[in-house]
Amino acid sequence: MLLVTGGAGFIGSNVVAALNDAGRADVAVCDFLGHDGKWQNLAKRQLADVVPPAELMGWLQGRRLDAVIHMGAISATTATDGDLVIETNFRLSMRLLDWCTDNGVPFIYASSAATYGDGEQGFRDADTVPALKLLRPMNLYGWSKHLFDLAVAERVARGERMPPQWVGLKFFNVFGPNEYHKGGMMSVLTRRFDDIKAGRDIQLFKSHCEGIADGDQRRDFIYVEDVVRVITWLLASRQVSGIYNVGTGIARSFKDLMLAAYAALGIAPKISYIDMPEQIRGSYQYFTQSEGARLQAAGYNGGFTPLEDAVAHYVKSHLDQADRFR
Repeated sequence: MLLVTGGAGFIGSNVVAALNDAGRADVAVCDFLGHDGKWQNLAKRQLADVVPPAELMGWLQGRRLDAVIHMGAISATTATDGDLVIETNFRLSMRLLDWCTDNGVPFIYASSAATYGDGEQGFRDADTVPALKLLRPMNLYGWSKHLFDLAVAERVARGERMPPQWVGLKFFNVFGPNEYHKGGMMSVLTRRFDDIKAGRDIQLFKSHCEGIADGDQRRDFIYVEDVVRVITWLLASRQVSGIYNVGTGIARSFKDLMLAAYAALGIAPKISYIDMPEQIRGSYQYFTQSEGARLQAAGYNGGFTPLEDAVAHYVKSHLDQADRFR
């Protein structure tokens, strides 16, 4: 059996879909389903169990698992409840790490590019304690992920016991099907698609940084199918451990992202620019770009989908369909 925490969420549900497609029906999901329709991310799936997070550690007692894929977290970069974020993103992760260590179970977990902060230290996915200590995340979510990365690296540096495989994945800007429940944390493409289709004006943020044009704030946008390929490769590559970036290695602008959606629909672009809210200006990242050499050196050669191709697939296969879910 495989356990996917956050399995009803965006990346987690896509992982579950891929596992089902590969013939694995023995997949247990740990997640809150809530009232926002998140259950629809799993409506097409075959599951062995759905476990509430509060019951997880008890549920694990006596279990034999092939791997734990830990995608569950409070992922909002605007989160402000420090106690809740640390309990959810750090302390639960520590308990799962301990359980996997004690039971000899591979442990793959979601870190984040938010750990890099403003990028002043670059985006190199070194997983040594000295390298990690240089990073300064700019928000509570990024800090909680960084804290766990550092705890993992400290254990490795001290030579303590670890799971037979342990992997942290620093996801960059992931987009794709099954993110519809995320509200304001959806990718801008998903949030704005209905407006694009209806011919309404699309608003992007003006730049408040000298030398960067309006709409030219850049991110390493990566399609969720590429993320899932990395995870499934890791499940088959038990010799690989470490903390790795998961991004395309190519930063593209928000304007590029929108233009790709217009092109996929064959619609003339209608884009304007608005001021960025003052409350986020001080913590806004203007540029992220993954360095992927370590993942390639570890043996991954699956490549990444070019932005225009990824957007076209997402638009035509999901966003522009009556059933958008994977």
